[in-house]
Amino acid sequence: MSTERAWVDDLVRDGDGRRAIVTDVRADGTVWVLRPPTGGGSCWETDDPDSLEVLAPSGGGDNR
Repeated sequence: MSTERAWVDDLVRDGDGRRAIVTDVRADGTVWVLRPPTGGGSCWETDDPDSLEVLAPSGGGDNR
């Protein structure tokens, strides 16, 4: 969806339309961990970073 690869602290929209914050990238860059941007709630994971649309990059360095 996005031309920019999502990374930790980015605000994204996942393939199901949910807004989320990327909290971690695990397993040598094969699993992205997401959490709701507000209000707490359960985390979820995706192994398809191309399904994540970056809505607002974190701006905190470029470790992508």
